[in-house]
Amino acid sequence: MSDESNILPEPTDEHFMQQALKEARKAFDEEEVPIGAVLVIKGKIIARGHNQTERLTDPTAHAEIIALTSAFNYLGSKYLPEATIYITVEPCLMCAGALYWSKIGRVVYGADDEKNGYRRGVGGGAVGGAAGGAVTGSWPFHPKTELVKGVLKEECARLMTDFFRLRR
Repeated sequence: MSDESNILPEPTDEHFMQQALKEARKAFDEEEVPIGAVLVIKGKIIARGHNQTERLTDPTAHAEIIALTSAFNYLGSKYLPEATIYITVEPCLMCAGALYWSKIGRVVYGADDEKNGYRRGVGGGAVGGAAGGAVTGSWPFHPKTELVKGVLKEECARLMTDFFRLRR
């Protein structure tokens, strides 16, 4: 007779977003904008990242870029069609472009970022609309990429709000 109580449940999107939040808290503690990311393949975290733009004096050192670079190095591949990236905040247009080129399978994020998120640059909330340089209706990710929004949205947003409140 088998004991099914020993079988662990599959990790959920919420579980992995909690791990991304741990990364975001590291950024917060380092006085970086608190965004974190984890990259997962087959239920296993293979890469982590948090914002390090101040530490590295590099405006491209976003959580997503750091996690992607780590994953590429770990796998020895530049494509991630089997992977899911969990990001605490909607990726910016630069990070959306990097995710596009990685051919990542899924992008899961927590809080929206109306000011700096990718939608501002592709028409989904762009200031000034298409006339302001946005490409209305454009999808910034690879055509096969699945997008999931709003996982632990409130917790992700609260970390950002707390960070900026402390600095004002």
